[in-house]
Amino acid sequence: MIRIDIPGRDILELHHLVLDYNGTIAVDGKLLPGLGSRLEKLSTHLDICVLTADTYGTVAQHCEELPVEVRTFPRPDAAGCKLEIVQSLGPGVVCLGNGYNDCQMFDAADLAIAVLEGEGMYAGLLAHADLLVCSAAEGLDLLLNIDRIRADLRS
Repeated sequence: MIRIDIPGRDILELHHLVLDYNGTIAVDGKLLPGLGSRLEKLSTHLDICVLTADTYGTVAQHCEELPVEVRTFPRPDAAGCKLEIVQSLGPGVVCLGNGYNDCQMFDAADLAIAVLEGEGMYAGLLAHADLLVCSAAEGLDLLLNIDRIRADLRS
């Protein structure tokens, strides 16, 4: 668990990290460099789930040695699948994403971090996000250095 006491706001108790794959932690189906070590560190505090339609068919190869659970979608409605997965985890979910199909998942999460990575980001996602970062590494670093989140979200 990661506990973040935010001055003037509720305490966040995070138990689950949900990551969109393509466009968020991967570009063109390839996991971005430097994320593996961050995920290793975070896995000691959070259960980590990677969500993907596996457009490039590479997620198993790139995530096989990481401490993550990979979930693909049983039907074409990626947004609905992501929402159902986040809701099934219960309270304490932090999500990272970049796409239109992440909006509902962000609304259901306790903390939502929009990522503007190499594949771009759906502009409308900002309305559903708590924080915006320029890269997945920055998003994971926020969770590894929670004073940054505390400073960004304090009232």
